[in-house]
Amino acid sequence: METITVTRISQTKRGRFALFCGEEFLFSVDSETFFAERLAEGREFEPAELDELRAKSDTRKAKDKALQYLSLRDYASGELYDKLCLKFDPHSAAAAVAKMGELGLLNDEAFARHRAKYLLGQNKSRSQIARHLAEKGVDRATVDAVLAEFYEDAVCGGEELPPDAAAALRLVEKSYGRRLAEGKRENVLAALARRGFSLRDARAAIERWQQENPGEGE
Repeated sequence: METITVTRISQTKRGRFALFCGEEFLFSVDSETFFAERLAEGREFEPAELDELRAKSDTRKAKDKALQYLSLRDYASGELYDKLCLKFDPHSAAAAVAKMGELGLLNDEAFARHRAKYLLGQNKSRSQIARHLAEKGVDRATVDAVLAEFYEDAVCGGEELPPDAAAALRLVEKSYGRRLAEGKRENVLAALARRGFSLRDARAAIERWQQENPGEGE
């Protein structure tokens, strides 16, 4: 089998080491891989060995990139994997995500809980929150478990409104009170439905608004 000889090595501005065979650029490796593999000019590789070297360096680079992303904000593991796949092969991306998990830097349940609490505070419906978390790569079981913390034990009667109805009420107070005052109840119901609120919660919100604003929109 024909071997490939590394004839020249030069350090890049980013601190990586570029490998060449003649005038052909092969690829660059990180410093850890470079020194661990004791790379030097004149070293020969079989194609499979060179591929393995590239993969090893790419995995380390993916881990560094994952750390960089996580230094800026929290990520769900699926979201981080998808973002890394834009720059790296699936194997390197998966290895980087696994390493972040080992380091305790990824926790999908904590991520989902924090994001759900924030979105609920933004008056998002349960279905909107569930869809958002799924888009971030949080698995269905984790989404269901986290949302149950906010919704399962919620009061469904009496003086207190359940979370979705309360969120819908805040939206009505903020954006739809004028329409209700004009008698456009069906329009408001449709608007709340588009935001993912159930008919029951939308009606409960409107009824509460009308109780608090007697004579408006009747």
